[in-house]
Amino acid sequence: MNLGELAKIAAESGGVLYLMPILLFIVLWVSFERFLYLNRMTHLGEQTAQAIDALPNLQGPQLKELADSTPAPFKALLEVPVRYPQLRDSARLSDILQETVMRQVPTLDRGLWILDTTVTLAPLLGLLGTIIGMFHAFQVLDNVSNNPTAITGNVAEALLATASGLVIAIIGLVTFNGLHNRMRLVVHQMETLRTMLTNRLEGLQHVSNSVDAAKPVYYAAQEA
Repeated sequence: MNLGELAKIAAESGGVLYLMPILLFIVLWVSFERFLYLNRMTHLGEQTAQAIDALPNLQGPQLKELADSTPAPFKALLEVPVRYPQLRDSARLSDILQETVMRQVPTLDRGLWILDTTVTLAPLLGLLGTIIGMFHAFQVLDNVSNNPTAITGNVAEALLATASGLVIAIIGLVTFNGLHNRMRLVVHQMETLRTMLTNRLEGLQHVSNSVDAAKPVYYAAQEA
C-alpha cells in the first residue's frame, strides 16, 4: 500500500485518518513528558524523606538550607516550618501542610486530562471515519458491473479508521493508568513528608514541655 492509496483511504474517511497521526503524537508526547517529570518527582521524594530523617530538629538552619535546595512541589512543604518557626501546635501545622499538599496536586496531574480525552475521542473519531467510508463503499452497489470484491475491499479500507482509533485509545489508556499510579505515589510521598514534619514538631514540643517541667524541681533542689 503506497502513499497514494493511503491518501485515498484517508480522503474517503472524511479526513479522519489525517487526524489519527496527530492524536498519536499528542499521546506519545504527553506520556513521555509526564513520565520523565513524575519519575523525577518520585526519586526527589525519596531523597527529601531521607534528608529530613537526617535533620537533628526542625528549628535549625539545616531545614531552611534543605528547603532552598529542594525543587517543587516538595519545596513548598519544607518551607512551612521555616515560615512559622514559633508554631508549636502540631494540629495547626498539619492543617497548613495539608493545604499545601492540596495546592501542589494540580501541578502533578497537569496534562493528564489530554490523555483521558484522547482515550475517549480517538475511537469515536475512528468510528465516524468508518461510517463515512462505508458510505463510499456502498456506492459501489450503484454500478451493477462491479464485482463483490470491490465492495469488501472498500469496507476493509473503511475499517482502518476504527482500528487506528482503537490502537491510539489502547496506548493512551495504558499510559494514563501508569502515570496516574505514579502521580498517586508522589502524592503519598507528600503526605508522608507532612506526617514526618508534624511528628518531629510534636517531639520538639514534648522535649520542651519536659524541660520546663523539670526546671522548678531543679531550682527547688538547689534552694534545699
